Order: sequence, then structure tokens, then C-alpha cells
Amino acid sequence: MAAYLLSKGGGRMPYLKLMKLMYLSDRESMDRFGEPITGDRMVAMPHGPVLSRSLDLMNGTETGEEGWKNWISDADNYELKLLCDSLSRDDLDELSEAEISILDAVYASFGKMSKWEIRDYTHSKCPEWTDPRGGAFTINPENVFRALGKPEELVRHLSDRMREFSELDSIAYGLK
Repeated sequence: MAAYLLSKGGGRMPYLKLMKLMYLSDRESMDRFGEPITGDRMVAMPHGPVLSRSLDLMNGTETGEEGWKNWISDADNYELKLLCDSLSRDDLDELSEAEISILDAVYASFGKMSKWEIRDYTHSKCPEWTDPRGGAFTINPENVFRALGKPEELVRHLSDRMREFSELDSIAYGLK
């Protein structure tokens, strides 16, 4: 997902902007399909909503299973760079056509914004985020679904489903 968005941005992007594009893509996927693309934990931080593990990868505090270091450079002056010159559809085999459609739509809507403009957008247009006053806290999926205008019964159903998938992922990871 990060590599694809970087490729759409010419191969280089401030990591604040990339993070916001990734967050907005997960949010859009939750709106359309009831689940995020990344499955990452959403967190409220001073510069707006972030994806926790993705932020760790961007900051270099986590290396990732297979891929991040093969695709994306370490942050240099708060920018990330795609390590390959171009991506083919085969390189993106873990993204479905529906997910790529979401990434394209989010990039079309927000890709021209500066890192500060997109940050400010998430502050004002993502009501699930509230200022943590220098700290950080988890943004519950329920709050995202509510902010997206989902009916309460659907909020509970989709949130429960996301928790079940997360638990299954944890169990499967433990079996490796």
C-alpha cells in the first residue's frame, strides 16, 4: 500500500503525507467494505490519526516481515522514497483491484495536498480523531464507523467482525 502510494507521488513523499493517505485509504475501505486495507491499529496522535505499525515502519523502529525495507528507504529529512523505479501489477499482488481502486480514489482526492494541508484535513474532517494533547490513544473502529454515518446496529456488527478477524490473525501468527 505504501509503495503504491509512493509510486503515485513520483516515488518520494513526506512520511506525514504518506501516513495520512494510508489512514484515509483504510478509512475509505471501512466505509465501502466494512474493513480496512491494512488491518493496522488506528491511533490518535498530535498530528492527527495514524496507523500504528505503519508509523513504526516509517520511523524505522520496526523492520517488517518482508517488504518494507525492500521497497521503501529509511526516512531522510522526513521523506520516504520508493527504492524501485516502477511498480507492475505483479509487484502489487497483495492488493486487490478493489483496494487499488480505493488507493487511486484517495490519491486523486488528496494527493495534491501538502503534508500540512492533508494533516489539517484529517483534524477537521475525521471526527473520530480528537487531540490527544501530546499523548496518543487508540481510535476504536466503532468511532470510525459512527463518524462515517453507519447505523448503530451496523457499527456493532462491523466492529465485532473486525475484532474476530484480528483475533484470528493473532492465532494464525502464533502458529508460525
